[in-house]
Amino acid sequence: MSCVDDSGYLKGFFCPRCLFAALLLFAATLSRADELSSQSPPTLPYISYTNCRIATVPWSIHVVQLERRNPLYEIDSFHAGGKAIGMETLSDQLERLRAVQRTPTAGINGDFYQRDKAFAGAPRGLQIIKGELISAPCGGATFWIDAVGQFHTTNVASLFRITWPNGLTSAFGLNGDRNTDGLELYTPAIGSSTHTVGGRELVLSRAPGGRWLPLRIGQTYTARVSEIHDSGNTQVRPETLVLSLGPATLAKLPALQPGMLLGISTETRPALHGVRTAISGGPVLLREGKRQKLQASPSDAYESSSMLERHPRTAIGWNKDFFFMVEVDGRQKALSVGMTLEELSRFLIDLGCQDAMNLDGGGSATLWYAGQVRNSPCDRAEREIANGIGVLRRADESGTAGAHN
Repeated sequence: MSCVDDSGYLKGFFCPRCLFAALLLFAATLSRADELSSQSPPTLPYISYTNCRIATVPWSIHVVQLERRNPLYEIDSFHAGGKAIGMETLSDQLERLRAVQRTPTAGINGDFYQRDKAFAGAPRGLQIIKGELISAPCGGATFWIDAVGQFHTTNVASLFRITWPNGLTSAFGLNGDRNTDGLELYTPAIGSSTHTVGGRELVLSRAPGGRWLPLRIGQTYTARVSEIHDSGNTQVRPETLVLSLGPATLAKLPALQPGMLLGISTETRPALHGVRTAISGGPVLLREGKRQKLQASPSDAYESSSMLERHPRTAIGWNKDFFFMVEVDGRQKALSVGMTLEELSRFLIDLGCQDAMNLDGGGSATLWYAGQVRNSPCDRAEREIANGIGVLRRADESGTAGAHN
């Protein structure tokens, strides 16, 4: 076994020798010893990258480690195209951030997502980017950073509701594919139009005196219906929302007319008031240092079987001092076969994680550090994906703002 790491750590940082020891501990549980060389990455303060290879399995594991109490970096999520749908490679998404004066240092792929048709790239769960709601929670595992910089992961359920003038309330989704019975709210993050077909759509504008866009988690809004369209694909202007109603939904609602006021609630369980960064995935692998029981959906045979099979994997983990991004290459017999979720959980514990969450894997599994993709994607090239989570250099490089992310 050998590791190549960034040796430019600062005093108090979890040094490469300690990381190497943690990885040796993990390898020792396999009763295997290996030796393989790799290239040296650049040196950066407060953050390190290591590629560890265990040849007899074989495994190639990529780890980015960030000191949480640092003055230079913050952790944010992002989405392809800077929107709520669409797909781009992780490299292109990070370069797009650079184009808007944000400096990426490291990143990995994020949530599971819709793969095709008009809503390709729509996340399967919650995403919040710099405080703006991009997609709704679906009840699955979610990582978020609270208003005081603490990390959390648990299942998040949507309590999103529209309140009609007669007091009736209806659940709604956000920036996703509206079905026949559905009710979907579209924000300017969707792009120029709703991409829907059929139904009825209400263009909503700001009611006088109320809060408005960008849409945020855990808030209530009052909206005025300014236009009604009896077909889909309504234009979404910068200061408007569009509420799209499927045909089956219309029969259950009061008569709709311009000028009526609607209530919009973006509450969740648990409450996420003030959260500026969130991304879903799952399942949760570790909680307070303990491996979690892995439970797949009874109706999803692939999800259940894939937990027990070796595949490329992506995960995030942390303890009180450090945040880790981990990618395990897979489906490449000569390089790395991938891990089961149980093997990934064991590795994260030996790495020092107290809490950890799985992210999308397979062909989506990608780790980028200091300007380039460091892993070997199983498709032999980067896959276009929906979103990711990254370590970005703070806009205030003096380090005085938000130093305890």
